[in-house]
Amino acid sequence: MFHDFVEWLQYELGKSGPDGLSWSNQLWESLNIWNVVEGTHVLTLMFFAGTIWIVDLRMMGLAFRNMPFSKLNDRVLPITMVSFGVMVLTGVLSFFGRDPLLYYHDIWFRLKMTFLVIAAINIFWFHYRVQKSQAEWDALPSPPVKVKLSGAVSMLCWFLIIIFGRFIAYDWYRCEKVEPGSFVYVVAECQQALAYLEEDGADGEVIEEEFVDETAPAEEPAPDAPPDPQPGDGAAPSDAAPEQPAPGQGG
Repeated sequence: MFHDFVEWLQYELGKSGPDGLSWSNQLWESLNIWNVVEGTHVLTLMFFAGTIWIVDLRMMGLAFRNMPFSKLNDRVLPITMVSFGVMVLTGVLSFFGRDPLLYYHDIWFRLKMTFLVIAAINIFWFHYRVQKSQAEWDALPSPPVKVKLSGAVSMLCWFLIIIFGRFIAYDWYRCEKVEPGSFVYVVAECQQALAYLEEDGADGEVIEEEFVDETAPAEEPAPDAPPDPQPGDGAAPSDAAPEQPAPGQGG
């Protein structure tokens, strides 16, 4: 659905002149910036997920049961917020600088984004609905079911986000390898991703036809030249040898 926009981001945004590089290509071909961005994204993701899981374990009543939720949350929240901000920034740069079209049509990336949206919805639901009654269960060793459910959803989502993010590096289900009409082919919009192959094939056919047309044509006889005699048409060649007498007839 957003294929054309992502293609513009990758090949056109920031491009200066027909031979210039877009900002996406410049970031990808940089010597050190890309490595710093990707490495920072992975590290901040680990910091963010680690602090989130500490809070989730407390919400599910599986760890830190003797510490009130509010006190634990206040201690790890600054690390969580800073890590989240840097993680999002470097994640956007990673998407923009690596290969936006590859990410966009990758099934693992789409699954990662799906669970990222679910995790965000869960965070809003917790802060605006569940946490309103925090004073009632703050110090309880085993919080209410809705708190445990929110913690479990959060932990599962971030676990899958990390797993699917790592799977992006593998080409198991790239559009070039899946069968047309399959589930992955449809969900990843592979028909649009592979449209360039059809265009290249059409161009190749045109080039082949032009090559055949440009071959040297056979020479045609001049308009005033007599036609060549054909065998069996009764015409004798002009320089035929004289007829020889039969044996015994004399000469």
